[in-house]
Amino acid sequence: MTTEMQEIAITEEKPLLTGQAEAKDAELAARILLDQGQEHSIETPHGVLHVTLHGTRTTRRPAILTFHDVGLNSKSCFSPLFKFEEMQEIVKNFTLIHVDAPGQEDGAAAYPVGYQYPSMDTVAEMIPAVLQFFNFRTVIGVGVGAGAFILSKFALANPDSVEGLVLVNIDTNARGWIDWAAQKLSSVTSSLTEQILSHLFSQEELSSNTDLVQSHRELISKASNVVNIELFWKTYNSRRDLNIDRNSTFKCPVMLVVGDQAPYEDAAVECNSKLDPTTTSFLKMADAGGLPQLTQPAKLTEAFKYFIQGMGYMASSCMTRLSRSRTTSLSSSYSMDGSRSRSRTLSQGSQGGQMPPSPSQTMEVSC
Repeated sequence: MTTEMQEIAITEEKPLLTGQAEAKDAELAARILLDQGQEHSIETPHGVLHVTLHGTRTTRRPAILTFHDVGLNSKSCFSPLFKFEEMQEIVKNFTLIHVDAPGQEDGAAAYPVGYQYPSMDTVAEMIPAVLQFFNFRTVIGVGVGAGAFILSKFALANPDSVEGLVLVNIDTNARGWIDWAAQKLSSVTSSLTEQILSHLFSQEELSSNTDLVQSHRELISKASNVVNIELFWKTYNSRRDLNIDRNSTFKCPVMLVVGDQAPYEDAAVECNSKLDPTTTSFLKMADAGGLPQLTQPAKLTEAFKYFIQGMGYMASSCMTRLSRSRTTSLSSSYSMDGSRSRSRTLSQGSQGGQMPPSPSQTMEVSC
């Protein structure tokens, strides 16, 4: 009797355990694919771009398209942010397209001596081929430093293809004579690695020689494609002025982000003054240094959620970090119609998050 009952139990449990194992294996395989992404080499009119896609590739919503800064690539610039726990609510709702500038991806072969690296304008002209390859009509652009400049060029030339822009450490101006002379002097007295570090990090971070600075110093100095990095660096320093003002500007909502001690703090403030105040928000982050997407992913994720909600997506999204805090506050000033302004403080209490500001308002936030 006992033996028979044991046999019946085994017969009933075996298919259930097999099904669970198969489901878990499928889930694990899907998760690995999501984490690693699908890598593509995309032919464009101006050369090949290395692109990594994460997500389901659904075109019902715009894709989130990222572009990194000099000295970084799509992985080192954005992986910590988009793998951040609270960012997953966004990641599961959008396809991510991470674009590497020519020759900047991990393992890229060094360009030969005399290679003519594409200009910033030319790199921007390569992006439409990426959208066409994945059949996306529109994107939300997220760019840092040089990547912010490139996405800005793309948005100005293709306004119907961009629904929103998040620009970190943007500098819309070409190098002036003083900057040019300083750069020439720096190229003589400092190594390429130190020049790029001074572009990426605040003076306080460099003086403190933080772990982040040390890791990026090693990353750049030991890169197998350091020749390519130098070419991208020279191209960025040879950029032309974006020539934007309130009469000739972006046609989509824009969120400007900069750390309060970042090298490009003044440039970001100047850019903010040139943009349409009815569609621009400005986020200055305290204690964020030069790379807020790496040092303050929680704050940037929260701001990004608000930005996306203001565009009409993820209306039911919960502001999880702020709703857990009873003391967090955002000091905001709003300008309506560019003529009169008022200020208010948004405090989060036990009742949860508040409705995000509309993209038709200019928001200046220090957090």
